[in-house]
Amino acid sequence: MAPLIVLVLVTLPLLAGGAAGVRQLRLWPVALRGGLAAMFVVTGVSHFVGLRQDLINMIPPALPAPGLLVTVTGVLELAGAAGLLWWRTAPWAAGGLSALLVAMFPANVYAAVERLTLGGAPATPLLPRTLMQLVFLAATLTVLAHHMRTRRRNLTRPAKRLPPSMASLRARG
Repeated sequence: MAPLIVLVLVTLPLLAGGAAGVRQLRLWPVALRGGLAAMFVVTGVSHFVGLRQDLINMIPPALPAPGLLVTVTGVLELAGAAGLLWWRTAPWAAGGLSALLVAMFPANVYAAVERLTLGGAPATPLLPRTLMQLVFLAATLTVLAHHMRTRRRNLTRPAKRLPPSMASLRARG
């Protein structure tokens, strides 16, 4: 539940900042990227501090090297969070994080079915966890789709002709 709370509590003020006239936040996907970045920082850090052993316990027994898997997914979440903050890497980060959410979902299913604990509390039951995972996936895919639409739109527009510089005007004259 904490990742969802972080996503909402960071995205909403960023959206408000955009509505209040902060130029860099005027597009809602930028606010969503900020909320996702904060969420993935929180979840990524938890792979190393606080919940590490609980996350290792979530890895289904059929998968090898649970500690390594938790380390790798934590690094990928932190890298994805950083990638979301720069517009050039945001679509790549969003796509990678989408794939990561899907890849990590079996661990969430295992934790719910086996009634494991996370931080001393029972793991979120399967239905609410699945719905949260769908929200996270929808958010990452929304960021990716926005960038793809924007890029496609920019590629299909004719290039604007820039006015000649002062130097070229002198050369002609």
